[in-house]
Amino acid sequence: MAEVAFAKTFLTSLDSRPVKLSPDHIEDPKTFPPRPPYILSRMPTPMSKLTSLSRPPPGQEPSISVSLKSLRNPPLDIAIPALPLSTSVLDVKAAVQAQTRIPIDKLKLLLNRRPVADSKVLKELLASESDKAIDFSVMVLGGAAAVPPEEKPADEAAETDTPVSTAQADAATVEAELESDAFWADVKGFLQQRLRAQDKADELSSLFRSSWQASRSSL
Repeated sequence: MAEVAFAKTFLTSLDSRPVKLSPDHIEDPKTFPPRPPYILSRMPTPMSKLTSLSRPPPGQEPSISVSLKSLRNPPLDIAIPALPLSTSVLDVKAAVQAQTRIPIDKLKLLLNRRPVADSKVLKELLASESDKAIDFSVMVLGGAAAVPPEEKPADEAAETDTPVSTAQADAATVEAELESDAFWADVKGFLQQRLRAQDKADELSSLFRSSWQASRSSL
């Protein structure tokens, strides 16, 4: 009887242990216990819709007209009809420089009596998106004067564009130059600068001059 009791106890303990499955065991999914779907709770505030991040093609970007005025010396009244909203204040200064020839570092733009940084773009300076124009005040530093760009006459421009041949000096001028001490001093200075040796520069310049004088005396 003791053996029977031991066998029952052993079998009962085996029933409590997990069943060891073979490596090729396949369980039927239909036998799985049903599970309810997991649903996320609703957000307290709905998410905003994503806006399109694509930029308009070149040439179709919204533009704005810019006017720049200065009531002080020098008086300025410049109007730029259409500039993209991505134009920086530095680019606006460059446009003013092209018309007035005032250096960019001498220009300071003010909006509503406040200086505007060069890194700002026009889109950031608009009071509202419906604005189609923006007015700047110009302050010229250091007393720089506005100088309009020079317009060359048509005949002068044509002469400037035409290549001019370099005129050669006559023989008398060349001979007079070779006879002068200034020419040989320049030769000596060139040799000294190139060789960085004063004694060699003196020796070669004297040799060149004596050789040239000897060739002149043999003629």
